[in-house]
Amino acid sequence: MRPDQWVAGDYADRMAVTPPGGALPPPPTAPAVPPGSPAPRMPLRRLGWRRFLALAGVVLLIAAGALFMVFTLGESLGAEALLVGVIAAILPVPVLVSCFLWLDRYEPEPLKYLIFCFAWGAFVSTAISLLVNETGARLFKDWGLPAALTAVLVAPFIEELTKAAGPLLLLIFRRREFSGVTDGLVYCGLSAVGFAMVENILYLGGYGYRTGVEEYGPATGARQVIAIFIVRILLFGFAHPLFTSMTGVGLGVAARAADRRVRFLAPIAGLLLAMMLHGTWNLLPSLAAATGQPLIALYGYIGVMVPIFFGMVGLAVWLRAWEGRLTERTLPDYVRAGWLTPPEVAALGSLGRRHAARIWARRVAGDGGVRAMRGYQFAATRLALLRDGMRRGLDRKPAERDRTAREERELLDAIGAYRAFFVGRDPQAPVGVWDGQRYHLRFPDGSQRVVEAPDEPVVPIPVVLAPPPPAFPPGYGPSGWHGARSTAPWPHA
Repeated sequence: MRPDQWVAGDYADRMAVTPPGGALPPPPTAPAVPPGSPAPRMPLRRLGWRRFLALAGVVLLIAAGALFMVFTLGESLGAEALLVGVIAAILPVPVLVSCFLWLDRYEPEPLKYLIFCFAWGAFVSTAISLLVNETGARLFKDWGLPAALTAVLVAPFIEELTKAAGPLLLLIFRRREFSGVTDGLVYCGLSAVGFAMVENILYLGGYGYRTGVEEYGPATGARQVIAIFIVRILLFGFAHPLFTSMTGVGLGVAARAADRRVRFLAPIAGLLLAMMLHGTWNLLPSLAAATGQPLIALYGYIGVMVPIFFGMVGLAVWLRAWEGRLTERTLPDYVRAGWLTPPEVAALGSLGRRHAARIWARRVAGDGGVRAMRGYQFAATRLALLRDGMRRGLDRKPAERDRTAREERELLDAIGAYRAFFVGRDPQAPVGVWDGQRYHLRFPDGSQRVVEAPDEPVVPIPVVLAPPPPAFPPGYGPSGWHGARSTAPWPHA
């Protein structure tokens, strides 16, 4: 990064906190936060009665779906087959969930929303899909058509629609928790994993164990469970997450789009693509069985599904690094304005640098420093996403812009609190101030020197300064906001 890449706009010149020839503050005589103090936390939002009622309704709906599925599966499979199916179906879940959480390392989503999406897919989506699929199978039978058509003409549409409904509700009512395509992949992926888990209970416990026991005994049942586990989970366990990831891409694009047409059409396009992919997947074995040519299914999986799968994996890996690169593109606005220093932005650009910053925080401030650094990195990433949304014009209404302005200030105050936790604790860091363009350093012999920023900034947080108020884009922030000063503790190093 070069210094000329940190320019944010014409407001920066008005907001430098220390003029080039200004005196430096005296060095601190004690750490900014006493050792042993707990690391600060992000402020929690109050749960109003409307949010409480909405939460209660969602919990009751998921609980009703769970009871329905337990009763239905237990009645159709029996207790023993249900237990075998549950144990076998749960085994791959931690691996699949870990893959999606791995994508979400830069800006982890709230645990409650991750649990909601998984539970929605596992219980609400499966319950609705089961009822619709059974109704479709009966209708096809009454019309003299093969019941297998349900897997091609009914299941892909209702299953993808219901799996996407939970993440779609989050996008509508909690749009700020959708920071882009990565979040869409995570939310929809977890919904699909929950759906696949319950569906696998039916296949492993019913078509596998119970059928084998009824025909030849427990040994045959166990062998069939193993065979289905290998084919359905080890080989094709990615199927449901792959289908629903198409919807996740559409939801993520809509979340970061200012154009209302894109917001409306992107989720529909993603959902239709997911339905077509799911229908093609189900059609291949049906064609193979109807024609007596099993190679049709094999060629279809290898020629169509496998390339799409690796394409989505490549997209997910690229998107995972996008949030890190976004901080390097967006946070220099705050560097130029005097809120952040170049090394802080550089230390956020990759997971490796973030890990190095946590090691540094542990060295200078112990376990509390690590927790503070994690909170600092999370708040900085949220700030970058918020600023990117301002640039894109995501907030159209004055109330939305005011809310964004307040959230930006909250994040900046949180960043200051996290930074204050370990400021002044590193004896190897120089005492100085960043004025938005260069460093003003004080050396042990009392001399002062102006130092240009290096081409490759190092050290996570070398200097800390009392920042100016935030600079909002046109239309953001209440009247007179620019004249306010931060009342949060912003010690100097």
